Amino acid sequence: MDATVDPASGPRRGRPGHDQQTVLNMAVDVFNRHGYEATSMGILAENLGITKSAIYHHVPSKGDLLRLALDHALDGLEAVLDDPQAASGPADVRLEFVLRGTIQVLTERLPFVTLLLRLRGNTEIERSALARRREFDHRVAGLVEAARSEGSVRSDIDPRTTTRLLFGTINSIVEWYKPGGPLPAQKLADNIITMVFDGLHTRR
Repeated sequence: MDATVDPASGPRRGRPGHDQQTVLNMAVDVFNRHGYEATSMGILAENLGITKSAIYHHVPSKGDLLRLALDHALDGLEAVLDDPQAASGPADVRLEFVLRGTIQVLTERLPFVTLLLRLRGNTEIERSALARRREFDHRVAGLVEAARSEGSVRSDIDPRTTTRLLFGTINSIVEWYKPGGPLPAQKLADNIITMVFDGLHTRR
């Protein structure tokens, strides 16, 4: 109950109006603005407008906030690859499905994916997340290679270059895309897919 008194810290204040998801959302915003390492629990509490004890009511540590945030980003990305539409059919169709799904996750979970892409790998939680991200990249690269082998995408470009450019293009979304702005997420996905598969030249 909220009225419970912690003998070590006195009454827990600041919890009303904040659930774990709200605290997590606000913490991710602070992490992205200040950097995870530079953000103390005191800074989090100040930015959230609650006490540190109120944060500890929801999570045991700052690291747990990071883990929850990274899981939210990675679970969304991995769910795209685990979808049946990513597992059967022509490789280029599967690749397009995965790219569209990835873009959707990035736009819907933008602050969380932003945090993921800015990791430095300084903690075990970060290293574990980076390993999952590398596995995701590896599986997408496998789709690119499969489409190349099938002849549905051009084979005269080095596959590693293709894969890196794909990831570079999609990952850059977190740096400039504004949800709720003039470019809807679906139109963004259409634009990127058109450029990836058709290029910029007009058809003659």
